[in-house]
Amino acid sequence: MNEAAIERLITRFDRLLERLDRALPGAATAPDWSASVAFRYRRHRNGSAQLEPIRHVAAMRLSDVREVDAQKQKIVRNTQQFVQGRPANNVLLTGARGTGKSSLIKACLNEFAPQGLRLIEVDKADLVDLPDLIDLVADRPEKFIIFADDLSFDEGESGYKALKSILDGSISATVDNVLIYATSNRRHLLPEYMKDNLSYTHTEDGEVHPGEVIEEKISLSERFGLWVSFYPFSQEEYGAIVNQWLLHFGVDEAARVAARPQALVWALERGSRSGRVAYQFARDFAGARAHDGSI
Repeated sequence: MNEAAIERLITRFDRLLERLDRALPGAATAPDWSASVAFRYRRHRNGSAQLEPIRHVAAMRLSDVREVDAQKQKIVRNTQQFVQGRPANNVLLTGARGTGKSSLIKACLNEFAPQGLRLIEVDKADLVDLPDLIDLVADRPEKFIIFADDLSFDEGESGYKALKSILDGSISATVDNVLIYATSNRRHLLPEYMKDNLSYTHTEDGEVHPGEVIEEKISLSERFGLWVSFYPFSQEEYGAIVNQWLLHFGVDEAARVAARPQALVWALERGSRSGRVAYQFARDFAGARAHDGSI
């Protein structure tokens, strides 16, 4: 084969590689970072990835999240350490639904966004792309919380292994401007079955040691440096949250007092005294009064 033929072959090969590059889905490119303080990472059906600015960020304030003062203190302190460049931990928020886990993270974003905090929301299915996402923001001056909401895994899911590797154990060093905050109703993020308890072993002196199945279930959650647990609200706490949201919607004091029995019935019908249920009742009550001209 002469030199001219080789040159033509190389040229055709280069063109083929260019066509393949255009056809294959690539990693997400940097968005307009000035467009928002919160972003959503999405991988589309065609395989392309995109970091989309969230145009309307929930206007949640720390004062809006009530009756979880101990949990709030831990999360705010950790987030403040992070934005100030001091050591801070990845956070796992677990416990009862509707008790303010996600709301606290959104409130922290609004509190610390002026100091350079940014949030990237990632669905469970896209956690396999965490290494690429972290590489994308590693050299940015802002501080990023990667937020995985309502997180839980079934056995063998790929996102489970990716998250586990990023949190601890990967050969890559962690970056100083990224933390992972996750919420879950499951303390260990995986389903737990009665049969798992059969793997426990007992020593002659009575000590109990978890087996490999239990150890594996714990291994992901323990990689979060800070665990924050949330518990169901008492009737008194639920009433205080209802009162707060009614006040937020402009309901006068007399009507707020009169609304208490209705709020309790509302919670009873839904089988939950949560902050979410309190908010939903307040919206319904305030909306009905506004329709009647009472507000």
